[in-house]
Amino acid sequence: MESFVHTGEIGVGVGLGHYFGDLNPDARINSPKIAFGAFYRKQLSNYVGIRISGEYSFLGYSDIYSQNSVQRRRNLSFNTSIWELGLSGDFNFFRFQPGFQGYNYTPYIGLGIAVFSYDPYAYLNGQKYLLRALGTEGQGSSQYPNLNPYGSTAISIPFTLGFKYALNERVNFFTEIVYRFTNTDYLDDVSGLYAPDAFPPLPDGSVSPAFLLQDRSYETGSSIGAKGRQRGNSLKKDSYATIKIGLSFNFQNYRCPTN
Repeated sequence: MESFVHTGEIGVGVGLGHYFGDLNPDARINSPKIAFGAFYRKQLSNYVGIRISGEYSFLGYSDIYSQNSVQRRRNLSFNTSIWELGLSGDFNFFRFQPGFQGYNYTPYIGLGIAVFSYDPYAYLNGQKYLLRALGTEGQGSSQYPNLNPYGSTAISIPFTLGFKYALNERVNFFTEIVYRFTNTDYLDDVSGLYAPDAFPPLPDGSVSPAFLLQDRSYETGSSIGAKGRQRGNSLKKDSYATIKIGLSFNFQNYRCPTN
């Protein structure tokens, strides 16, 4: 067994992603959506490796899922696609040597850093609207010159907990959960205060789609979106998680045993 060297693996996985944030402050898991990804892991030793990964997650949520009556009155919702590129370090709890009995499985953990893109949107009367461009909390409006539009990319810290099992010396089965702490509070386009005065009537006297999307409580009763009233919780950043299963394919070589 000393002549065997497990140098790394390449893998693909598919599963579900879930969002946690202003529309889901109680971290309920009731709206999972598709997620998938691929990775390359370079094994530095029997226990430590470095992984480069690329992942896609489709996230979304709505206030209608909440058990809180105030949230249901708020009536906001969003969807977004997340494209992520990450680098992390992995640690195997057990020595992993595919093809050798007793060394063909291990739980593992990982910690890293990633950059991801996002662009939340919602539907109004069947039409899709990108919310960042609308500045639903007054970002970019002359009424709120100190509020700048949020970016389309952000940073996350992925924490991984997984398990892999070598089906043979070439192929492994794995399952893993990855929870990501992010540095943005706008995955859902909700963070600060209502700013209805940022959306004046259109030239024909009608209201703009931006005005109708910044406060949708009119769909559940009278409007609650008064200027300066809390719309979201800016003190806590949004996060998201994925759970996947997949297959990975081993890179390996053999060296001549030392005397």
